[in-house]
Amino acid sequence: MGSLKRQLDEAARESKLREAQQLARELALRRERDLFVHSVGPVTPLKAAARAAMARPRPEPVPVQRQRDEAAVLREALSDDFDVESLLDTDEALSFRRDGVGIDVVRKLRRGGWTIQAQLDLHGLRRDEARERLAGFLRDAARHGLRCVRVVHGKGNGSPGRQAVLKGKVRSWLVQKSEVLAFVQARGSEGGAGALVVLLGPAAP
Repeated sequence: MGSLKRQLDEAARESKLREAQQLARELALRRERDLFVHSVGPVTPLKAAARAAMARPRPEPVPVQRQRDEAAVLREALSDDFDVESLLDTDEALSFRRDGVGIDVVRKLRRGGWTIQAQLDLHGLRRDEARERLAGFLRDAARHGLRCVRVVHGKGNGSPGRQAVLKGKVRSWLVQKSEVLAFVQARGSEGGAGALVVLLGPAAP
């Protein structure tokens, strides 16, 4: 019995020692916390600013591949190697009319019988750029139902050798476009030898 009593007393002393150590740790933490509060002083929380969440507009996606495909189609649609001379009427202005279009249509076009509804100026453009610009212009004109347009290719005064490089190219490109029914050299007041007046077919239904 004496041995059991000693074990119980020792266990009790160890329990009291653990409790005393735990209490000492808690007192130390409380002193540190109180010391911080007394050092800083009273604290007032900041008011939350009223902010509206603004959604940033996303930029419109750029259809780069579609633009490349359309540009490739336009380049392939008009050939620089097309021989147009045999298709031009052998008049002074080398006019053009598609099969089934009467000579009276060309005469009326030359006299200004149709109102010019749009114009494309190719001055200063390189050949490839001018070809793509012309194809896009004709496509948009047909889409909007335009019947008569003017294409300014220039007289070549600023070109090497004073030759109108685009003049022959533009005629060749126009002949290759199915929507072009006829074209003539513009009258003097409309650009003369530096421009063509083009008659387009009606828009497809």
